[in-house]
Amino acid sequence: MSINFESKLPNTATTIFTVMSALANEHQAVNLSQGFPDYPADAVLKDLVCQFIKEDYNQYAPMAGVPALLSQISKKIEHSYGWAPDPAKEITIATGASQAICSAISMMIGPGDEAVIIEPAYDSYAPAVIMNGGKTRVFEMLAPDFKVDWQAIRKLINNKTKLLIINNPHNPTGSILDENDLDEVENIVHETGVYLLSDEVYEHLVFDGREHQSILARPGLKERGMAVFSFGKSLHATGWKIGYFIANPFLSAEFRKIHQFTVFSVNTPAQHAIAAYLEGNIDWSKLSGFFQKKRDLLQAGLEQSRFIPLNSAGTYFQLYDYSGISDLPDQEFAKWLTRAFGVATIPLSPFYTSDLDQKLVRICFAKKEETIQRAVERLLMV
Repeated sequence: MSINFESKLPNTATTIFTVMSALANEHQAVNLSQGFPDYPADAVLKDLVCQFIKEDYNQYAPMAGVPALLSQISKKIEHSYGWAPDPAKEITIATGASQAICSAISMMIGPGDEAVIIEPAYDSYAPAVIMNGGKTRVFEMLAPDFKVDWQAIRKLINNKTKLLIINNPHNPTGSILDENDLDEVENIVHETGVYLLSDEVYEHLVFDGREHQSILARPGLKERGMAVFSFGKSLHATGWKIGYFIANPFLSAEFRKIHQFTVFSVNTPAQHAIAAYLEGNIDWSKLSGFFQKKRDLLQAGLEQSRFIPLNSAGTYFQLYDYSGISDLPDQEFAKWLTRAFGVATIPLSPFYTSDLDQKLVRICFAKKEETIQRAVERLLMV
C-alpha cells in the first residue's frame, strides 16, 4: 500500500541537544551540553508549587494565564523596562519560550512569507517558519565578535519579508546587542514595516556591568514588536516550561488565536506558585553576579588549557575555540571529546543553516561549582 505523505520538515533530524545528551549519558560524561542547571530551584518556590497542588489548584488555568501571574509580570516589566503592559490584553503565559516563539511565528508566517533570521540561531526558529509555508533569509554572524551588520540585514528584507527575529542575549554565542544595535533595529522596523520578534529569555544574565537592551523599553517598537521571556532560565526550573509573550493588544489577540488551539492553557499550580514567589520582591540583578561567578570559574579553570575562550557577555553559555587542539569538524570533535575525555559540549555548526564550521564548541556553565571543576580537570588533559 502506498502512503501519500509529504514531510513538512524533510531535512530536520534529531536535535544536536538530544544527540549530545544521549552520548553524555552513554559515556557517563560531565554534561555541559544541554542548557539546564544541575542545582536545585529555590526551596521556597518548590514549597509553593506543592502548596498549590495540595490546595487543589489543579484544573485548567485561564487560556491567557492565571491573573495573579499576569499582574506580577506586568509589575516586573515595569520595574525593568519602564512600561507596564496590560495584564489582561498584552501578556500571555506560554508552555515555555519555545511554544511562544513557535506560536508567534505561526501567527505571522504563511505560504510565500519570509522571515529574516540571524545565525547562529536557536534551532526552533527556522523550522517554525518552514512548517508554516514560509522561507528564511539568513545573516551569518562570525567569530570572534559575532556582530550584526545591520546594512546587510536591510538588504535581506524585501516585499515578502514579514518578520525579523532577534535573540538578545544571544544563544549560542553569548553576545549581546547594545543600545546602538537597538537603534538600528528600530530604524529597520520603521523603514520597512517588518514585524519584530525578540527572544529575550536570558534577559537577566548580562555580565561585566552591562545592561540588557529590551525592545519593551522602546515605545517606538510597540506597534510591531513582540517579546518572549522564560521563567525556566531565571528561576532555575527549565522543566516547568513556563514562558510568556508580550505584545500590544492587537498582536496579543492574534497570538492567542494560535495559542488556544495548540496548548490552550499552561500548568496551573506552577503559575500560582511563580505568582506568589514574585510577590517576594525578587532582586533580579543578583542573577548576573550568580552566573558571572560561574563563567569566571570556568574561564579561570581553562586558562592553562589549549581551549581559547570567546568571552560570554550574557546567557549561561560560553564558546571555546579548539582549533589549536584538533582540525576535526566541530560535530566530530564534540563527540570525540565526550567519548575520550568524558565532557559533553555542543558544536556550533548546527546553529547555522550552512553548517559553517569555525572550530567552536558551546559550554553551558549553569552548573554546580563542583561540576564545572570536574569538567575543567578533564578538559585540561585534552
